[in-house]
This record gives sequence, C-alpha cells and structure tokens, in this order.
Amino acid sequence: MSDSPQQPGTWPGTAPHPTPRDPIATARGGGRRPAATATLDPAAEQGVAAQVRSTLESVFETVAHTRDDTTALLTRIAAGGRRPASADLAALRPGLHLHLARQELVSGVGFIAAPGLLCDVPGWLEWWQSGSDGSVRPLLIDLDPQQSAYSDYTHWDWFTLPRDTGRRAVAGPYVDYLCSDEYSLTLSAPVHVEGRFAGVAAADVYLRHFESAVMPLLRQLSGPAYLVNARGRVAASADPAHLVGSLTKGPDFGGVLDGARAGRHDGWRLVPCDGIPLVLVVSAASTVA
Repeated sequence: MSDSPQQPGTWPGTAPHPTPRDPIATARGGGRRPAATATLDPAAEQGVAAQVRSTLESVFETVAHTRDDTTALLTRIAAGGRRPASADLAALRPGLHLHLARQELVSGVGFIAAPGLLCDVPGWLEWWQSGSDGSVRPLLIDLDPQQSAYSDYTHWDWFTLPRDTGRRAVAGPYVDYLCSDEYSLTLSAPVHVEGRFAGVAAADVYLRHFESAVMPLLRQLSGPAYLVNARGRVAASADPAHLVGSLTKGPDFGGVLDGARAGRHDGWRLVPCDGIPLVLVVSAASTVA
C-alpha cells in the first residue's frame, strides 16, 4: 500500500506480476547419470502442508481480529440508527497498530469498505503499514474516480474472493512497481454486518518473508514443488518451471480447496494446506539425476 496518492507503495491493489527469477541453471558437461524416479512420501507432503498452514495461520488470526473488531464497531453504529462514516473507522486504529507491532510477518493491515457502506465517501481503506524504520503510518490514497487509477478496488482478488465465496483468501503475489518494488501476498476475509457484506479485513505479507519461511519446507520434498492460491497463482516455488507470480494451468484449485482432500492431476499431487487457501503441488513422477 502507498503512503501518498502521488507515489503508491505496496498495497493489495497493485497489479500481479511474476517475480524475476533465474529459473534454470545452465547444464554443464556432456554426460548425465541415469535418472531415477523419486519416492513419493505422502506423509512428508502432509507435513509440509501443515507447516505452511502454521506459518500463515497467525496472519489469518490478525485478519480475524480485525474482522471481529470491524463487525462489532459497525454493529454498534447500526444499532444507533445511522450509517457509518469514514471517521468512525478511526476506532479500529489502536488494534491495527497493535497487530503491526506484534506480528512479524504482517507488513500492513486494515479494513476495506464495500462501496456504499459509508455515508460520506464512496469507498475507503482504513489501512496502516509498517515503515522501514519501524514506524506505523496510514495509507493515504486518492480514491477520486476522476483522478485515481485506484478508485475501484473491487475487482482485485483480495476483495472479490472473500466477497464472492464468503471465505478467507490468499491473493498474490503482487508487485508495487511504482515505488517500493516490494512483492506481497494479501490475506483477507469477508466482513458481514446483519447478514450483509460490508467489506474485507486484510493483512499484507512481504513475499520475501513468506519465502524465507516456506522455501526450506518445499526443498525437503523429493521432487519439484510449489504453492498456488485458489486462482492458480504461484505463491512460492521450488520448481524452476513454475515461477512465483505466474498462473498455473490445470485443475480447479478452488475446487481442490473446497474438497479439502489430496488428489492428482496430470502427473502432480495436489495437497490442500489444511484450512489455508493454498494448495501444495508436488510432482508425482519426479526424477533425480
């Protein structure tokens, strides 16, 4: 997310872009040893999926706290017989600041209002982020549809997935190519008040921090492996054929997550990460030199 309308920073609305990588090392030498088929280990795959879940569950707890605080605030306002205004959302700030101070993986956190929720503005992001110096600062962005390319945030995955499914989501990675060049994942969940969709609670995780946590896990597996979200976008990869940020063609990964059961597709094992909306994809016919 950005800290100014003129110079947007890392925020959930930046466009997805594959992370630059040097995917394939140049083969050296004229000969190769015969390839051997790697032994699949479903227990190891389930163990890695469980550890990925553990890594992100604390971030989703932050999202859940933000959702609950927002729901309680909006419910109190509705009980008073009026519509909320953007100024009312300032009541969320102490909690948001506390989450940024306590949760190492979280780089930004907040509530994004559904259009029409607030009585004084068409849209609003009550969003706070950590500065490089450890400070906490607000997102200040121009949401005027006549001037800002960011005025309509309702088509980004971090907003549409929770809105349309009613469940939490992992969106990205995204790159802020205008300012920080910082890749991020956005974790989000829907906020409902009196049965109506009011917006989303969300938190950002820098991709470099996520990769530091999960890449050692992926490399424990016997063959190429990577993680994808419900849209099939690669969130982390130990497979040079599937770059971070790229879209994976194949099965309905959202359906795999709905089924919550491991399966196979076109030579790959698909292992849901036990409640986290990511799928661990592992080669079911890998070879080692």
